[in-house]
Amino acid sequence: MKKYILQSIRLTAVLMVLLCVVYPLVVAFAGGFSKGKGGGEKLTKNGKVVGYALLGQSFTKPEYFWGRPSAVGYNAAGSGGSNKGPSNPDYLQQVSDRIDTLLKYNQTIKKADIPADMVTASGSGLDPNISEQGAIIQIKRIAAVRQLDERTVAELVVKNTQGPLLGMFGPTSVNVLKLNLALDALKQ
Repeated sequence: MKKYILQSIRLTAVLMVLLCVVYPLVVAFAGGFSKGKGGGEKLTKNGKVVGYALLGQSFTKPEYFWGRPSAVGYNAAGSGGSNKGPSNPDYLQQVSDRIDTLLKYNQTIKKADIPADMVTASGSGLDPNISEQGAIIQIKRIAAVRQLDERTVAELVVKNTQGPLLGMFGPTSVNVLKLNLALDALKQ
């Protein structure tokens, strides 16, 4: 029995060193080669940091593209979902309210045109991307409010659309903050 206890202690010590020291150092080293040098890709406007590419933000003004709803108010310290299921009346009311808001501000679309990601929060509450369809349904509103040609806004959406990872994993998506920064750059 003593033999097994000593083996267990040694295995625990080895795994602690590997998983608590070596692995984090390897990840930190690899992160140093990423765009943000391991600190996240910072997006700037006029030399000032306005956000991070991988963190969603709240946009509610009609002249901006709106992102995916957040169950945590886009608070990165409290990342998480609402944990409300599709049979929860409060959740159904939230989704219905979000649909009504989209239809109110985007009067040229139909309820059937609204993609699910525009009315349901992500699991983290911090999703920075929306579907391509989520961006497309907002083009007319933004073009009208900003007095831009719809084609110009549509081209901006196309330029900011990212394909699936490695061309096959996941859907096409649009980073809302990057798209809104590009939209603001049109007027400068």
